[in-house]
Amino acid sequence: MSDDAKIMVVDDDEIVARTIERTLRAGGFQVVVVHSGVDALRAARRNSPDLMVLDVLMPGLDGYEVCRQVRADPLLRDLPILFLTAKGKEEDRIVGLQAGGDDYLGKPFNLDELYLRVRAILRRTQRGEEVSPPSQLEVGEYALDTRSYEIRGPHGTSGLTPVQFDLLYHLMSHPNEVFSPERLLQEVWDYPHDTGSPDLVRVHIKNLRSKIELDPTQPKFIRTIKGHGYTVSV
Repeated sequence: MSDDAKIMVVDDDEIVARTIERTLRAGGFQVVVVHSGVDALRAARRNSPDLMVLDVLMPGLDGYEVCRQVRADPLLRDLPILFLTAKGKEEDRIVGLQAGGDDYLGKPFNLDELYLRVRAILRRTQRGEEVSPPSQLEVGEYALDTRSYEIRGPHGTSGLTPVQFDLLYHLMSHPNEVFSPERLLQEVWDYPHDTGSPDLVRVHIKNLRSKIELDPTQPKFIRTIKGHGYTVSV
């Protein structure tokens, strides 16, 4: 992970934004602070950040719409996004992750937890740049294209967000192996033990199933092994 990684903090609350800025600068990061969704998109194109810490509830463009526009922009689509949200319901987290977010942290949040998650996301995404995976990974009737971030299966082709791709690639690299949520948080998100929420994994799995499975409520490919975790079946 680069010691001088650039983090963009987007929050309309100046006190919150500056508090995050001080914490990240103390950890050795460069930090760019903006206070609106429109400014975030403009500044991201100019500054090429390595990670965006993005508030959800903002006037004008909210965080979800900013994230959607980032994912639709060829210059920004691989930018990791960590949502900060006071909206704690599962459906709110689903919306954020469907929009293309990598993770979310509820307000009020612990600054040490924020710092650990930022470092983990950067390790994961920057490590991925150093590895050249095969152009296609096949398990049963499914083929994962590692160049286009698309999954092709018997029910069609779907595009994946970067973190959805990382999660599915990890599962498909170990077919029939069962991964607990805690293990996936460590091996996919690179979070230290007891960092991150198993709900993050569950929501991403749910979103993946909505793209892959004919009936997401009765999954055939990404299966849940009750009490143990998740696996992909050949």
